[in-house]
Amino acid sequence: MVFSSITFLFCFLPAALLLCHAVPARWQNGALLLVSLVFYGWGEPRSLWLLLLSLLAGWWTGRAIEDRPKSRKRFWLTASLVVSLGALALFKYADFLLATLSALTGTAFLPLGLKLPIGISFYTFQMVSYTLDVYRGTVPAQRRLVDLGAYITMFPQLIAGPIVRYSDIQPQLERRSVNLADAALGLRRFLLGLGKKVLLANTLGSLVETARTTRDPSLLFLWLYAAAFCLQIYYDFSGYSDMAIGLGKLLGFSFMENFNYPFTARSITDFWRRWHISLGTWFRDYVYVPLGGNRCSRPRWIRNLILVWGLTGLWHGAAWNFVLWGLGFALVLLAEKLWLSRILEKIGRLRHVYVLLLIAVSFVLFDSTNLTLAWTRISGLFGAGDLPLVSPTAWYQLRSYGWLLIVAALGSTPWPARTCRALEGSRAGMAIQLTEPPFLLGLAVCITAFLVDGSFNPFLYFRF
Repeated sequence: MVFSSITFLFCFLPAALLLCHAVPARWQNGALLLVSLVFYGWGEPRSLWLLLLSLLAGWWTGRAIEDRPKSRKRFWLTASLVVSLGALALFKYADFLLATLSALTGTAFLPLGLKLPIGISFYTFQMVSYTLDVYRGTVPAQRRLVDLGAYITMFPQLIAGPIVRYSDIQPQLERRSVNLADAALGLRRFLLGLGKKVLLANTLGSLVETARTTRDPSLLFLWLYAAAFCLQIYYDFSGYSDMAIGLGKLLGFSFMENFNYPFTARSITDFWRRWHISLGTWFRDYVYVPLGGNRCSRPRWIRNLILVWGLTGLWHGAAWNFVLWGLGFALVLLAEKLWLSRILEKIGRLRHVYVLLLIAVSFVLFDSTNLTLAWTRISGLFGAGDLPLVSPTAWYQLRSYGWLLIVAALGSTPWPARTCRALEGSRAGMAIQLTEPPFLLGLAVCITAFLVDGSFNPFLYFRF
């Protein structure tokens, strides 16, 4: 089940909110666990057992880590990591490893053909962070299986994040409340996120798909594709994060922000402080810092950075284009930290061009199904392949989608929010406040019309 479906919006969500708020406070986590399992099982019944197994293993080992003598804690932590990361490795990376071994050795290893369970990368990282925090003593082990289950399986963020830390959510698992103002803010955030997904990301996706399959390629078409895909993945994923944060607020939880206008970044380092923040901070706190971070020798620091970004790329997908995508960012970040940042400070606004250009190229690599296709597309962006400058199809698509690209680009900046804040207290600001409820109602109607008339468009990050 996806948030942008009629079933979720008009059947599951009202029933889930009603149940979670109707039961006494001491049963709310149980109700949340129940509706979350229904949500996951509705779309992924074959993988429900794996989610439950991961939950039971994490709950059991978390208690064992806390209860056992210091000398045995590391054993139980290792057991927990083996179960959690072993399942992720088996279902996500086994065929990738076998294919790589086949290519290297010339021996044909048959793929296992296991279907990737939806959300496994997200709930595995949440479980790993929980057991590591228990081992470090920063949080107590959760004694109640239902409460830990409510955290791990919480449907707003179960299948595409944000990656929520147990330390952040623990007080809210014990006690939470929702007042009218919180509910209004949550509903507003959810609707805006849904609008991002349905009206912007899905429409941009049509342009991307046309560019991918065109028989009339050109330089203009490639750049349209690159720009549209950057905006599509931003609105798709940030829209999902907005919906998750809004749903969390409707249930009494506060999730961390996952995006902060990444396309306005002044460097690639700055970009990764603004894009998928929950994943970046997870790798920083559970991999980079334990390895020594930057408080070590330069060779070791370089190794740490390359390892973390190789893993970041691999987290996004079991394919070499994702690994190269991550390693490419590692090299750029190294260059920025060693010498490039001084140059970026001197070139003023041109650094935004530098960021946008690198991000566009990186997402072309990210979206390519193999390295050959990635090279063809990226080299084509810079004039290779003897492509014509403009093709009739590209010109038609530019006229059809140009307005959408401009609106989407402006919407990805802080400009709309700053304008609203600047108008606060003025007549225009009061008019905006008065028209917001009917605007949101109209937005809901418009989204519903798109969903009824449109086809199934899952979120891009579901496959990770």
